[in-house]
Amino acid sequence: MTHPPNGSAAPPVPAPPAMPAVPPQQAPAGPPGAAPGTPPPGPGRRTAWAEGVERLRAAATTEPGRLRIIGAVLALLVVVFGAVTAWETSARSAAADDVLHRSQRLSSDAADIYRSLADANTAASSGFLAGGQEPAAVRERYDRDIERASEKLARAASSSGADSGSADAIAELNQLLPQYTGLIERARANNREGLPLGGAYLRYANDRMQREMLPAAEKLYTSENERLRGDYDDATPYPWLSLALGVLALGALGWAQHRNYRHTNRVFNHGLLAATAAATVAVLWLAVGHSVARSGLDDSYDGGVRSLKVLNDARIAALKARGNENLTLVSRGAETVTVKDRSQDKFDFDYQKQIRSLGDAESGLLGEAARLADDRDGDEPVAKAADGLRAWTERHTLARERDDTGDYEGALEKVIGADDKDPTGESFDQVDRALGEAVAHEQRQFTGAAEDGRGAMTGLTVGIALLAVLGAAAAVLGIGRRLSEYR
Repeated sequence: MTHPPNGSAAPPVPAPPAMPAVPPQQAPAGPPGAAPGTPPPGPGRRTAWAEGVERLRAAATTEPGRLRIIGAVLALLVVVFGAVTAWETSARSAAADDVLHRSQRLSSDAADIYRSLADANTAASSGFLAGGQEPAAVRERYDRDIERASEKLARAASSSGADSGSADAIAELNQLLPQYTGLIERARANNREGLPLGGAYLRYANDRMQREMLPAAEKLYTSENERLRGDYDDATPYPWLSLALGVLALGALGWAQHRNYRHTNRVFNHGLLAATAAATVAVLWLAVGHSVARSGLDDSYDGGVRSLKVLNDARIAALKARGNENLTLVSRGAETVTVKDRSQDKFDFDYQKQIRSLGDAESGLLGEAARLADDRDGDEPVAKAADGLRAWTERHTLARERDDTGDYEGALEKVIGADDKDPTGESFDQVDRALGEAVAHEQRQFTGAAEDGRGAMTGLTVGIALLAVLGAAAAVLGIGRRLSEYR
């Protein structure tokens, strides 16, 4: 046996085989903005929306999942129906309330402002014709008209918005009114002294009234009538969107009950039946209630507002005619107009124009008022006004004949009626009084019809919203009863 010699080195160990060289590899690109070497997201990652849709699709493959989806859709439809109905009916109810308590009152106030100013102008000219000692009744009438116009202007200013079309007219009238009353006081002072300058002041005051104040009052009246018409337009349209959603909700509830019957052979599901009943009551209440409200509001407009506008226009025309009749005698031909190459007294020309606009029981403003009157109480005052106007024109013709022949005192007596038995002023008072009665009657008719229309909307918003909540809860309970069968 051979042994290695002592002290010799260990035999060499063979080296492991060398690994083949591998070329350097580039790190995989990660998402934008990530650190180098970050691996990209896995191919199976999806958005939350996609995952939700997938879960919903998976739930729809089972009957409990389908029932949950049906219950959620039914409840959503009924709630949306109630919410939209509450929104639409509350807006219409607010507009109807504005018609009754705000815009029509402002329109009436604007007409009163116009009429008070015109009547004050008429009273001022009547008092001037009476001489230096103005009758107390005429002075009281003038003061009362000015006070009423001031009060109505203050109320209109507080009720109209600063950005409304009425604000400028109100501001202009508030500025012009004290100027007009100052001119009238100067006319009175000069008239008491017997100075002809009083007539000039009176004509200047009348010109200020006719050219500036009454146009501003008419602008205010027109603006408030437009506001009233706008409130009617907001209050009367049918809530088609609410009705469509209500019908859709009823259709969905009917389909759900039919599906329930096909799957279980049970005729009724108490929850779905209660939801259908609540939705049916809500839809019928909405349709009938709004129809009644619309009918009442339409009646208040056709039978009240339209008649009131015509009657107010007639009263204003009569007041203008009376003022021009008085000023014809005050001016004594100082102001003329040329009509068809012929000179004519300016104020008598304006008087004739207003009388033609009034017409009679068959034509003009009085004829239109007679056609709009829908009962005896409304027709009789208009007929009285037409009779008074007929007598007025006849007496005015006699007064003009006396004035044209140089009998100024006789014409004056025929107009102001100090000693004359049949003065034109008496006929004017009959016309104005009869038209005032007609206005009061039509105002009552408007109020009654508008209150009926507004009353039909009482409780509609809250009631239908409550029914919608109850219907949605009943639908969920009905579906929940079916789901309990799978537990």
